[in-house]
Amino acid sequence: MAALKYAGLEDTDSEEELPPGWEERTTKDGWVYYANHLEEKTQWEHPKSGKRKRVAGDLPYGWEQETDENGQVYFVDHINKRTTYLDPRLAFTVEDNPVKPTTRQKYDGNSTAMEILQGRDLSGKVVIITGANSGIGFETAKSLALHGACVILACRSVARGNDAVQRILGEWHKAKVEAMTLDLASLQSVQHFAEAFKSKNLPLHILICNAAVFGAPWSLTEDGLESTFQVNHLGHFYLVQLLEDVLRQSSPARVVVVSSESHRFTEIKDSSGKLDFSLLSPSKKEYWAMLAYNRSKLCNILFSNELNRRLSPHGVTSNSVHPGNMIYSSIHRNWWVYTLLFTLARPFTKSMVRQELFNTCLLKEGSALQEKGTNVHTSRQVE
Repeated sequence: MAALKYAGLEDTDSEEELPPGWEERTTKDGWVYYANHLEEKTQWEHPKSGKRKRVAGDLPYGWEQETDENGQVYFVDHINKRTTYLDPRLAFTVEDNPVKPTTRQKYDGNSTAMEILQGRDLSGKVVIITGANSGIGFETAKSLALHGACVILACRSVARGNDAVQRILGEWHKAKVEAMTLDLASLQSVQHFAEAFKSKNLPLHILICNAAVFGAPWSLTEDGLESTFQVNHLGHFYLVQLLEDVLRQSSPARVVVVSSESHRFTEIKDSSGKLDFSLLSPSKKEYWAMLAYNRSKLCNILFSNELNRRLSPHGVTSNSVHPGNMIYSSIHRNWWVYTLLFTLARPFTKSMVRQELFNTCLLKEGSALQEKGTNVHTSRQVE
C-alpha cells in the first residue's frame, strides 16, 4: 500500500489484493503484468483471480512514461517532482478476455500492426527494414519503433529516409529510429551498408527484406544485372550473407522476406527441369516487367526456405510473406497502366495502415523474441 500511496492511489477500491512478494506492473502499451519477486518470474494473469487486465485512459496531467536502461517502464510526476514504477492508472483497469483466441480468430483483414503488437515491449530489439521510407516498409518500421524497438530504415534516398524518421518521431519523440543508405541496385552499396551497420556494434534481431521494384522498364545495374532481379532478390541475398554472423550472434533472430502471391505465375526452369539462369537476368529482348517481378518473388521464397533450413539450427529463422493483393502503395509508380489498375482495385483491398499486418503478425506469432521458431510460408510450398 505504500507504493500506492506514493503514486497518489491510496483510495483505490481494488478488491484483488496481491499475495506477499508480488508486484503489479504495466507495459509500455498499458497491459498489466505481475512480477513475483520471490520466484523471480512474471506472468500476465493475476496470481489469485487468473484475470488479465489493462489500464484505461491516458496518464494524468503532469505524468510522463519513461523507460530505464533495463527496458523497465517507469513514470515521472513532473508536478510533484517524483518517479515511480507504479502506473498511476492502475486504479482504473479493465478486465481483458481471459480466453486467449487463436491468431485466425483474433486478427482479420481489418487488423492493424499496432493492434497485433498490443502489449509487446520491444525495447532492446534491433530491426533493419529495407525500403522503409514508404509503403509497407514505413508502416512496419513505425509500428515496431512505437513499441520500443531500435529500427534502422535502410533506404536508397537519404532525404526520403530522414523524412520517414521525422514522421515517426512526430508520433513519439523518443522512438529509436535512424536512416542509413542502402541501394540494392549496387552490390558495393550493400557491402558499405553492412560494414557501416557492423561498425555500430549492435545486435540484429530482425531483418525485414521489404524493398522492391515493380513494373520497371528493362535496365542493367552497375553490376551488369537486370535491375528487378537484383533489387528484389540478389541485393537482399547478398545483404543477408553479409549480416549472417551478426544474426547468429544475436539469436534468437529472424529474417522476414516480403514476397508475393505472383510467384505462382512463372517458372525459372528450362525444358529439362534445370534452373535457367538466363531467365533470372534476361536480355532486353527477352524482358517482360511482370514476369521479371514474378521470378524475383519466386526467388525470394526459395531463398527464405533454404535460409531457414540452414540457419534455424543456429537460432535464426526465416519466413517469406505475401502482404496482400493489390496493396495501394508507391510500388506501381513505374507505369501509368499499373497505377490505374491499382487505383481501381483500391476500394476492395487493404488500406496502407492495415497492410503491414502479415509482416508484424509473423514477428509476433513466429517471433524473433522466442527461442523456438519455424519457417512460416504464406504461399504454396515450392518444390
